[in-house]
Amino acid sequence: MDKKVQGTNEWLDCDYPMLIVGPCAVESYEMMEKIAEFLVSRNINVIRAGAYKPRTSPSDFQGLGDEGIRILDAIRKKYNVKIVSEIVDVRHIEMMCGKIDVLQVGSRNMYNYELLKELGKLDYHILLKRGLSATIAEFVCAAEYIVKGGNKKLALCERGVRSYDRSTRNLLDLSCVAIIKKETEFNIIVDISHSLGRKDIFVEMSKAALAAGADGIMVEAHHNPKAARSDSKQQMSLEELDRYLEAIVGRGNYRS
Repeated sequence: MDKKVQGTNEWLDCDYPMLIVGPCAVESYEMMEKIAEFLVSRNINVIRAGAYKPRTSPSDFQGLGDEGIRILDAIRKKYNVKIVSEIVDVRHIEMMCGKIDVLQVGSRNMYNYELLKELGKLDYHILLKRGLSATIAEFVCAAEYIVKGGNKKLALCERGVRSYDRSTRNLLDLSCVAIIKKETEFNIIVDISHSLGRKDIFVEMSKAALAAGADGIMVEAHHNPKAARSDSKQQMSLEELDRYLEAIVGRGNYRS
């Protein structure tokens, strides 16, 4: 790969480490309000949540779609937070821009070059996730589709790659973080929840990710994980999140 591929070092105005927290999916306005109130009380002001949910099985919860975007926009305005949510189709660009602060390209769409080209035409923050089995070079090439279109408001996200080992949901590749920081100008965060799929090692691997040079961590939390409509096992409860914050930043009240 070409050394020092140009990206932006100014993604979101957050203290280090950047923490992006929230549920896997928007389920209702009421649930998002409960979670947002808690996060804001901990001075976490970047919230992740999916409205469009590309799932392996068509029988699984697919998200609330446009209604989910409207809910996130309402939460964004009421609590003065930034929202990260996945875009899955070029037809959603107009709907999401202005309502979502950061358009996330999920791992399944890293190879969707037509989508990447369209996002490259925007003056908008993009978070690009690594593909399920993508090499680091392929990951950087996907990022270049966006940058070469003129949009440098781009950050990358390592979220694990496919592996034969079932100890974790995916294989978290922290060498990717170190190489991206060494050989490009992109910011990169690590999605701890989707890479590991198990909460008992979130703290250890988050510390390892930050030590490898990650600019921040994305992690899932839900006010009632057992009742979550997707990824229930990997979402922390709010009590677990407090303990996680204490371990990662030294206090439950982040940035206080």
